[in-house]
Amino acid sequence: MRPRSTYWIGLGANLGDPPRAMAEMLEGLALAGDRIEAASSLYRTAPRDLEDQPPFLNAAARLSSEAEPRALLARVKNLESAIGRRPGLRFGPRLIDCDLLLWSGGAWSDAALVIPHPRLTDRRFALVPLLEIDPDLVLPDGRGLAECERALPYAEQPVDRHLPGEAWAALDWRGSRPGVGDVEDR
Repeated sequence: MRPRSTYWIGLGANLGDPPRAMAEMLEGLALAGDRIEAASSLYRTAPRDLEDQPPFLNAAARLSSEAEPRALLARVKNLESAIGRRPGLRFGPRLIDCDLLLWSGGAWSDAALVIPHPRLTDRRFALVPLLEIDPDLVLPDGRGLAECERALPYAEQPVDRHLPGEAWAALDWRGSRPGVGDVEDR
């Protein structure tokens, strides 16, 4: 058995049923043997790079996995396809997006994957959910994510931080869906 690593992932979607797609992603990871340890609230965020599209819902999760980073990336991409994501415009609308943001092993870099995510510190929509589940997260270079988030211009602020009625718990997936019962309730 391989030692388990901790990964922090970012989830986002703005087409279809984003909360359901994010729950399906986490369920798929859990069914593949990854342990979902924590998940953030949902955050509504305005689109950044291509503004003519619906707002996004974003979240973050912490998971434990025996997979190496490239194997976990392949699993995530397969799950995105199974949920219905198809190739499209970069930064455009999508049914689901899952990024590997951080890894307890530190940094990883190859042709297909860079961890920490190269644009993490520029994206409040990724930082805020991460900080909700782990407020003291630190990058491999020693910078705290809370400091990075505070340094961003106000224009990067999420539209709504916590969405009443749209929290993960409203989906009732934390203990009732197969393979996802060991999520810490927040």
